[in-house]
Amino acid sequence: MALRYTKGGMTAAGEKTGASPSEALEAGPPPEPEWVSWPDEKLLDLRLSDLDLRIEGSLLEERVQQLYRELEARNLRFRPHVWLSDDWFTPDEVSGIALPFYLAHPRLTRLERDQMFEAEGEDPEECMRIIRHEAGHAIDHAYRLSRRRRRQRLFGKSSLPYPEHYTPKPYSRSYVLHLDFWYAQSHPDEDFAETFAVWLDPDSMWRERYVGWPALKKLQYMDELMREIADRRPPVNSRARIDPLHRLRKTLRKHYRQRRQHYGLEYPEFYDRDLRRLFSDAPEHRGNPTAAGFLNRIRKEVRRKVASWTGEYQYTIDRVFEDMIDRCRELSLRLASPEDQVKLDFTVLLTVQTMNYLHSGRHRVAL
Repeated sequence: MALRYTKGGMTAAGEKTGASPSEALEAGPPPEPEWVSWPDEKLLDLRLSDLDLRIEGSLLEERVQQLYRELEARNLRFRPHVWLSDDWFTPDEVSGIALPFYLAHPRLTRLERDQMFEAEGEDPEECMRIIRHEAGHAIDHAYRLSRRRRRQRLFGKSSLPYPEHYTPKPYSRSYVLHLDFWYAQSHPDEDFAETFAVWLDPDSMWRERYVGWPALKKLQYMDELMREIADRRPPVNSRARIDPLHRLRKTLRKHYRQRRQHYGLEYPEFYDRDLRRLFSDAPEHRGNPTAAGFLNRIRKEVRRKVASWTGEYQYTIDRVFEDMIDRCRELSLRLASPEDQVKLDFTVLLTVQTMNYLHSGRHRVAL
């Protein structure tokens, strides 16, 4: 998930602010910006720093306030400060959370969806899952919990280098299930943040759900640990804001170009053997619909389905889709079987190609 959900290895250097979390959310919403009515091509040339966005008045404000209510319900004194940046992340040695700019305005959420085929955190439940996870990192930093021996025995040491990729074990019961693709398995810090998120979620019913799981010991420890620090003032109270939106001078066009490159795949150039099994260039099928046209027609539906099965980004899957469509066009392939059967077979083929990538040692979750 960028990652997707945190950026490892960042320092606390950045802008300082003395505003409290509540003060940061008290100002009224700004007037509707001019760029709301701009077409995508014009909007993409705007710099991130010129968006002039605020958390207050947006849907993000509701999510942050919900997080604060959940922390209060657990009798926790801690409240992470928040700011807008270009992605979700929680910097090391900072007790706050960066929120992605595109969730601060519906026009930018739509642009994100158009550019990346999805807007991570757009769904309220998904947004709360992510923000609880990031709060787990923030409280970990604020109270220096990674230094505790028992924490290290249960979760592992934070000093373990973040991997370029990880191969999840879907049936392991040693980890909680929270974010997509068994994210708790990627690193000890992610395991801690995921466990915190499940513990904090008022609807998780973790005591019942994880009965008999080794992960229950982690949740029980989290419950004990949070009770212990509930009333304490955090030793780390850095109000630093790393990469705040108003300091990001790159354009939206450059931002999305970089993101697409990050999530892009280097799949094999050709898929001839598999495509020839599904389609044909034989003369007797010359009057049938083209394979390229057929794949374009089912593209959105199949892409979304494969993404839900594999946990892969729709944009990444679409790169494979595009390569296959191009190759079908170059080979002049056409339908040779009933559409329903070909659609099913192609969905399986695309899933296999995606899973081959996921298990090749180049997993999408770049940490």
